[in-house]
Amino acid sequence: MSLISNAANTKPAIKTAVIGYGFSAKTFHIPFISNMAEFALVAISSRQQERVNKDWPNAQYFALPEALIAHSDAELIIITAPNDVHFSLAKLALENDKHVILEKPFVTNSHDGERLIALADKNHKLLSVFQNRRYDGDFLTVQKLIREQQLGEIKVFEAHFDRFRPEVRQRWREQASDGGGILFDLGPHLIDQTLQLFGMPQAVTAQCRIIREGGTTVDYFNLVLHYPDKIAVLHADMLSATPNRRFTIQGSKGTFQKYGLDPQESRLIAGLAPINANWADEDASQYGHIYHAGDAQVVVTERGGYQHYFQATAEAIRNNRPHPVSAEQALHTIKLIELALKSSELGLTLQVVS
Repeated sequence: MSLISNAANTKPAIKTAVIGYGFSAKTFHIPFISNMAEFALVAISSRQQERVNKDWPNAQYFALPEALIAHSDAELIIITAPNDVHFSLAKLALENDKHVILEKPFVTNSHDGERLIALADKNHKLLSVFQNRRYDGDFLTVQKLIREQQLGEIKVFEAHFDRFRPEVRQRWREQASDGGGILFDLGPHLIDQTLQLFGMPQAVTAQCRIIREGGTTVDYFNLVLHYPDKIAVLHADMLSATPNRRFTIQGSKGTFQKYGLDPQESRLIAGLAPINANWADEDASQYGHIYHAGDAQVVVTERGGYQHYFQATAEAIRNNRPHPVSAEQALHTIKLIELALKSSELGLTLQVVS
C-alpha cells in the first residue's frame, strides 16, 4: 500500500475510469489512482489501444468514451478529454449514475456549468474539477503567510504562470476555437487560487491577446481583479524566457516573492511515483523570501501534494463529506473568464454581478 493512502481504509476501492490517455491522464491522474488503496483503475478510453493495453493490461479498454460510460462498471469517471467535450461527456456520465471529475477548465461556458451542477444535485452525484494547484507547496505557503498576517494588510497580489513557447504547436489546447488558449488552460489555476485567498472580486479589467505569429487562440493574458482594499494581477504568456516570477505579494509589513514552479509536475513527468510522504517537497534552493526594507528572510515552502485532492474525493464518495473543490467554485472561475474576455474585447473595466 502506498504511503499516501489511508492505511485505516477498510471500504472497497472506488472503481475508477479515465477518459483520455494524454498528458493530463498519464501525469496528473493515473499515478495517483493507481497508487492509492482508495481507488481501482478499471477502464480507460483512448484511441491508443496498443499503448493502453500494454501499460494497463488489467484495465478494460474502450475506443469511445461514450461506450466506457455506458458499459464499464466504474463508479467514478475522470474526464481528461479536450475542453469542448467536457460538458457532453460529464452530462452523459451523470445521467448514467456516475460520479465525475473534470480536468480544468470545468466547461467552456457558464450556462453549461449550471446545467451540470443541477444534474449532479438531482442525481446526488459528486461533480468536481481538478484544481490541483490548490495543493502546490508555494500556494500553501502563500495561504499560511496571509492567514498568519506575516505580510500585514495585503495591497497587491500578483501571480504568474509564464512559459517560453514562441512557436505555436499543433495541439488542441492551442488550436481549439471553443475553450482553447491559455486563458482556459492556465487561467483557471490562477483565478481559482485567487478566489481561495480573497473571494470574488468587485470588477475585472483584462487584456487577452494573441501575440505569437500564427496564433489562433489567446496566448497572453493580464487580468486585474479589483477588490475594495487590494488588487490581484494574474498574468500568463508564452514568450517569457526568464525564470517564472510565480508570486509577488505586497503588504503593509513587507513583500513576499517566489520564483519557479511547484516541483510536482516535473517529477510526475519524470516518472516519479508519488508513494512517499515527502515526494512533493521543494528543494531549498527554490524557497521564497520575505523582504522588510531590503532585508531578506527565507521562507521554507510548505509541503504540497496532489494526493490530497484524491483523498478528499474518496472521503466525499465513501463517507459523504463535502468535496473541497466543488463545481460551484469552478463555475465562478468560468464566469470570471467570460467576463475577462468581454472586458478585453470592449476595453473596459466590468463589474462582477453576483
